[in-house]
Amino acid sequence: MAQPVVLPAGYTARPLDPARDLPDVLDLLTGCERALHGERAAEADSGEIAAVLARPGFDPAADTLLVHGPDGRLAAWAWSDRRCECRVHPAHRGRRIGTALLGWMETRAAEQGVDKLVQVVADLDAAGLAMLRTYGYRPKGASWLLEIALDALPDLPPAPAGIRVRPFRPGDPDDAHAAHRVVEDAFADWKARRMSFEEWVQHAVGRETFTPERSPLAVTGADGRVVGVALSLDQPGSPDGYVESLAVDRDHRHRGIARHLLHHAFLACREAGLSHCTLWTHSGTGALDLYLKVGMTVRYTSVVLEKTLPA
Repeated sequence: MAQPVVLPAGYTARPLDPARDLPDVLDLLTGCERALHGERAAEADSGEIAAVLARPGFDPAADTLLVHGPDGRLAAWAWSDRRCECRVHPAHRGRRIGTALLGWMETRAAEQGVDKLVQVVADLDAAGLAMLRTYGYRPKGASWLLEIALDALPDLPPAPAGIRVRPFRPGDPDDAHAAHRVVEDAFADWKARRMSFEEWVQHAVGRETFTPERSPLAVTGADGRVVGVALSLDQPGSPDGYVESLAVDRDHRHRGIARHLLHHAFLACREAGLSHCTLWTHSGTGALDLYLKVGMTVRYTSVVLEKTLPA
């Protein structure tokens, strides 16, 4: 097992207890985001943690660590499982807690036989980026949060020939399985692994914040087969809508389906009284130009960093 982390006096570490610790972790994540991005940052939702816990073989007792300060409040959390994440509350930074957790994550990854670790850090987090570079992490890509104001959207273009659009049907297992197929097939070329249906549900349609009424599906007119999806989430405490996944079957790309789905999602967000719609995209998908062409602009950038661990 990974060695205990060496922490400043008065700080203690233990694994996550999912039955009692989730509210504190969500408060920590929200505090970290707002320290970087101000009041425009959305509150963290429980789906973020559920997605981590749903990773195949993930064991909270071995793969997570919480750090509490002298006052008993949560100061940091970390997890490690091929990918990894470490978040330290702004009030507790500058005490080498992040450095200690970084060592724990790498030790845990080595125990699991992982040869590379990936972390994603906001480009505004200069201290975090500097620390990771010092310890051997190197940039391998970028992620962008894009946004569009909803007050002056262009008219909805006609649907591509042979395609109609309808909302996701909540509680319909056929829609859930079809959306899983489209998303996982679409991202298979750049993702490290394919998610099982059960794990994917925790990331997408099983989240409490999933909004089926803002999640259009593109289906063929002939047989009703789902060939494109735009799956949206609510963002607690934010005036923004959020598209979690946009994907189109390979055989139906370059027909304008993705753009059409985005317009439907944008309009649904506006009808819900939201002022903006946002989404994240990764440099590996090659989709940035699409989003820029529909009028989205970059709000935030994050750096994807990778480190090869010693054999």
